[in-house]
Amino acid sequence: MEITWLGHSCFRLKGSDSIVITDPYGPGYGYTLGKPTANIVTVSHQHDDHNYVQAISGARVISGPGEYEFGGVLIIGITTYHDDANGTKRGKNTIFLIKIDDIAICHLGDLGHLLSSQQTENLGDIDVLLIPVGGGVTIDAPLAAKVVRQLEPRYVIPMHYKTPAEKLAIEPVDRFLKELGAGQLEPVSKLSVTRTNLPENLQVRLLSY
Repeated sequence: MEITWLGHSCFRLKGSDSIVITDPYGPGYGYTLGKPTANIVTVSHQHDDHNYVQAISGARVISGPGEYEFGGVLIIGITTYHDDANGTKRGKNTIFLIKIDDIAICHLGDLGHLLSSQQTENLGDIDVLLIPVGGGVTIDAPLAAKVVRQLEPRYVIPMHYKTPAEKLAIEPVDRFLKELGAGQLEPVSKLSVTRTNLPENLQVRLLSY
């Protein structure tokens, strides 16, 4: 299974039989999405930097809580909030647990709070965690580090942070890396994950866009 970052909170998850794209963004956010192909598109919430599904033609759109299975991919959506006030500021957010090629990937969308013990239990064992770290409209670096410790994934890939392309006024990734003691990391173009190459201990990976 191969993970590519398309910028912002958008990833391409390529399995042996299906491709999933998460949270495609509309124009005006600094990145260039193009017109990627996929079998499935997940949308964590209905803001236009996360729900630009018209850019991906022919894909099945999954945009809320529930359990879905399509093309050999199992997807579980769990309701959370876009803020720390039960959604009263920015509404709801759906976390997606995506199981593809026997790898469990968790995309947190625009999570705005720490997870409850029930939410953590429902997510179970996570191999790859895709987590917002830039603060502002999502959890910031210290809270993101706490969520990582709640979920104990094998790999962590930060998203939704300031880059030379990003237009939102959010923080860069450096503080998050410091919170996890990861030091300076060189971005890589993609991450290939199989059951046999999963690390025993937590590893942080930066992806280029």
